[in-house]
Amino acid sequence: MKPSKRVQCIDLSGIRKMFDMVGENSINLALGEPDFDTPVHIREAVKEALDEGFTHYTGNTGIVELREAIAHKLQTENQIPASPESIIVTVGASGALYSSAHALVDDGDEVIIPDPGFVAYDACVKLSGGVPIPAQLKDDNDFRMIPEDVLELVTAKTKAIIMNSPGNPTGAVLEKEDVKGLADIATDHNLTLISDEIYDKIIYGKKHYSPATYSDNVVTINGFSKTYAMTGFRIGYLAAPPTLTEELLKIHQYSVTCTTSLAQKAALAALTGPQDSVGEMVAEFKRRRDLVVGRLRDMGIHCNLPHGAFYVFPSTDNPEKFVEEALKKDVVLVPGTSFGQYGAGHFRISYAASYQNLEEAMDRLESIGW
Repeated sequence: MKPSKRVQCIDLSGIRKMFDMVGENSINLALGEPDFDTPVHIREAVKEALDEGFTHYTGNTGIVELREAIAHKLQTENQIPASPESIIVTVGASGALYSSAHALVDDGDEVIIPDPGFVAYDACVKLSGGVPIPAQLKDDNDFRMIPEDVLELVTAKTKAIIMNSPGNPTGAVLEKEDVKGLADIATDHNLTLISDEIYDKIIYGKKHYSPATYSDNVVTINGFSKTYAMTGFRIGYLAAPPTLTEELLKIHQYSVTCTTSLAQKAALAALTGPQDSVGEMVAEFKRRRDLVVGRLRDMGIHCNLPHGAFYVFPSTDNPEKFVEEALKKDVVLVPGTSFGQYGAGHFRISYAASYQNLEEAMDRLESIGW
């Protein structure tokens, strides 16, 4: 039996490969998963739904109460003119990305993606038959996606642009002029801008801007995994222009039918319940960020100060060797090349681990004597 060419053209995630190397005494700084427990009121909502027998199919787009809550969130917090009818509840933000790529991209279409960027962007574009075009994110502008650089990559074959702010793996937060500039490119060239905003609440000293505020040609992707420590619930959503929602639904409908009913009740409780836990988590993430950046700089390792998400993306000579030596010290990192060709010279640390484990991990890295 022979697999398809589309499957053969992609690799398994480098993040997951490193995760599989975790040993009994390892400190895993490779995975982007908050170490906090899911807030109690969210877990209680699942118990109540289970006791009520809410265990059957829902509508393909998700329960109306949840879509109304998502629309309200997007309207009030992101200044996006969303309606419940424009929203599809998906199996994680990754499910939203997969549906978007397959609904939008034809064979040979070009999609501009951030590089270094989240590993799924390149893979989803290729699986949809498209050609990923990397837009280099550079250290000297804090890994922001600069509209002028993106515009130089636009051709007659360009179909879409993917942006991510705050960004993985860099923690970069785009400025208002960056976001508006990318939105203008989408409008002027009749492209779709796919905006991954999964970290929009995890931000330090900056403001988040959504491109759908400035253009109708935007698919906004978000979810609950990072903000509410709900990775295992596998629930996210997309908001799209009315003319595109039905096309996106076709992919979603035939790939997953609908998102898990219990997860939808959990997501509803997350949006409509108390938000104290979010602020507490973000404050703790900032404390961890400051620890990691400070310790790395003390070691002589160059590291930008990220303003969002929970990653740092330091640069050093021979980072692959550094990652290898770190593994010998039972610290699991991810080489920068896992996130694209322009990730070369870097490695990623996720500081979604406990402060105590991060302190120990930094001690172990310092003992390498780099």
